[in-house]
Amino acid sequence: MAGSSRAARAAADTALAGALDGVDRAALSEELFSIASAIEGNIGLRRAFADPSREGSAKRDLAERLFGGKVSEPANNVLGEVVAQRWSSEGDLGDAFEALAVRALLASAEKAGRIDDVENQLFRFERIVAADSGLRDMLSSRNTDAEGKAGVVRRLLEGKAAPETVRLVEQAVLVPRGRRLDRVLESYLKLAADRREELTALVTVAVALDERQQSRLKSALRSIYGKPVNLQTVLDQSVVGGIRVQVGDEVVDGTVVRRLDAVRRDLAG
Repeated sequence: MAGSSRAARAAADTALAGALDGVDRAALSEELFSIASAIEGNIGLRRAFADPSREGSAKRDLAERLFGGKVSEPANNVLGEVVAQRWSSEGDLGDAFEALAVRALLASAEKAGRIDDVENQLFRFERIVAADSGLRDMLSSRNTDAEGKAGVVRRLLEGKAAPETVRLVEQAVLVPRGRRLDRVLESYLKLAADRREELTALVTVAVALDERQQSRLKSALRSIYGKPVNLQTVLDQSVVGGIRVQVGDEVVDGTVVRRLDAVRRDLAG
């Protein structure tokens, strides 16, 4: 993402933070998803809002003419602030609107005390899809009826997952915006980790870690990365050495492993 879009994204996040107080966050999320869909589906509108040569005030006025009175005041305020920014590309603008809607829904889950569950459920669903090629192809296919895909998601998750999880997975399969399903879910997981102000470590082990081992591993990773780390665990008998840790794009190497020697000895014992 170019510098202008990074600055615009920061302004958009600030606008959302200001809109979350005292509102129905799930309802705000739905409005933002609707706005994002309307802009994504209209190439002329998308280009107008992303045009870097157009004054921010003119783009804000256009948004007011089109959406004023059709969405709530908080949603309208966020919309106006987002389109008034200078975006490097139409794609960056679309990514920003999607992220704002997801963040609002995650904020709703957080307020209800469910954000940990949502993050874990999204991860588990992503792993289920990755392991089932038939399910993955069906949910990713452009030829599959949209309502049919949403129905599959509801049958798999409703009653077993938080409502925010169900809604996010529905969004991922219905509006992938040209991305693979696993990539969409990974982006949602990153937003969840950001909301909790922590990193996520993908831990692949041959044998499940007990609570004490997880606690020691979290502590060791926190000492390395300087912030809390949430563990997402995958069991794989082929893991050499018993443990593999990936944080973002970084896979634990020999140098870092030496800093985790105490944890490794604990795992081996």
